[in-house]
Amino acid sequence: MPDPVHKYDVAIAGGGLAGLTLAAQLRQDDPDLSIAVLERSTVPPPAASHKVGESTVEIGAHYLAETLGLDEHLDNTQLRKFGLRLFFGSGMHDDLSQADELGASKLLPAKSYQVDRGKLEGDLVDILRQRGVSVYDGCVVKSASVNGNGAGHRISVTMNDEPADFRCRWVVDASSRAAVIKRGMHIGKPCDHKMSSAWFRLDKRIAVDDWSQSQEWQEKCNRPRLYSTNHLMGSGYWVWIIPLIDDRTSIGLVADPEIHPLSSFGNFEKFMSWLAGNQPMLADEISSARDTLMDFKFCKNLSQDSDKLWSDQRWALTGEAGVFTDPFYSPGSDFIGISNTFVADLIRRDGLGENCLARSNIYEKIYLSFFESTMSLYEKQYAGFGDFHLMAVKTTWDYAYYWSVLSWLFFRNVLTDLDFLRTVQPRLIAMRALNDTMQAAFRQRAAERIVSEGSGRFVDQTAIPVLYDLNEALLESPADILGELDENCERLTALSPILLSMLANESAVSPGTCSLTGDLARRLN
Repeated sequence: MPDPVHKYDVAIAGGGLAGLTLAAQLRQDDPDLSIAVLERSTVPPPAASHKVGESTVEIGAHYLAETLGLDEHLDNTQLRKFGLRLFFGSGMHDDLSQADELGASKLLPAKSYQVDRGKLEGDLVDILRQRGVSVYDGCVVKSASVNGNGAGHRISVTMNDEPADFRCRWVVDASSRAAVIKRGMHIGKPCDHKMSSAWFRLDKRIAVDDWSQSQEWQEKCNRPRLYSTNHLMGSGYWVWIIPLIDDRTSIGLVADPEIHPLSSFGNFEKFMSWLAGNQPMLADEISSARDTLMDFKFCKNLSQDSDKLWSDQRWALTGEAGVFTDPFYSPGSDFIGISNTFVADLIRRDGLGENCLARSNIYEKIYLSFFESTMSLYEKQYAGFGDFHLMAVKTTWDYAYYWSVLSWLFFRNVLTDLDFLRTVQPRLIAMRALNDTMQAAFRQRAAERIVSEGSGRFVDQTAIPVLYDLNEALLESPADILGELDENCERLTALSPILLSMLANESAVSPGTCSLTGDLARRLN
């Protein structure tokens, strides 16, 4: 008896966040498109399941809330994030108020979320099925025949241990690091940036607010710090503490293996020993909650690259099946949103009979440019992650660049407007060159491996005028977006020498107030 054959317009291999959100976007664009999502695991996944990527920033949050229309759902089922928060010297004190701190004293205007991936993905499965998308679980891809001759693609699977075939016009690999289609095409390539990570969940809330009894320190923020993505920083590493719904906590470590090899923290006991030597306050918190441990996972060589991402031959990669940068700054859902936007547009145009060869090549070039630009934020910089002064300057630039350029392009919905992108290309190239200059300076300082011991300094990033203004502007609807981009470029051009001066000679920086950086220089001194 022949294997059953299932025919669809689009088959998506992988039912994680990338695949489910792409299906939602495709269904939103075309209610008549037949879509299948093929997921290896059982769906819905359990809450607080074995998935990282809980912290979103502005692009990813905007994609989920506005592009996919999940704003109210996220507000009701997930946690509003209190920004990214970095502590320096926390491992040298028994009171967190004595560490140096970078973070916000109040919420920034543009929303972001702490997302329980298991809960969100389960909700997306329900939403998709209600909208007529076929979501198959227990579906293991055995082989994929990607045909560029117009005959359509064939995916052979076992579904609940029974063989089956899927035939489709478009096939998308959204299977994360399994990369079930990408591997068969032999288009993956290694990255020189080879960070390692380990992480776990506790069925207990870990609140950094409890790590100090200082009333003055508590009052510096108008809401609990626990809602931030809290980072404990050190040379060659950072530790995350992320709150999840139902009072659970995600904890993880990302490290440069040349400084902190994975062998030193690759299982829970080793992780605890590593924390005891580097971040004892967190080690003590976890020790008292060992019985709430939910899971433990690790991964080496986090960054992923690819020679090719999508094609006019009706195949595409999205999410980590394509490329992945680094978890610092939480860009994972950003790249899902951007990639899905390009892929969905290609599928829509192909359905209208458009020849997408040139457009697919241009989209790929743009996306890989974003990937390379984002990678520059991390490459050869982990050694400086314990340097409060460097990171105060670096985060100011990195946030400003992110909100001025990449976030701006996404929020203004111009990523697929090729005429507009051609017009602004010279500006984008100039800003990319300026960013390269800044990252080179940060790399040079990072090589010194300065470690701040912590002296209770607090840099309030909402008090840095350029950062607050750029974040707030993302939510506006300007009549002249070209003029707005010009203003963003002018601000970045003016900001660059100010920050380079702060970086190069701390004592020479004027302690006065600057219209762009506020009193940042005084706080650093």
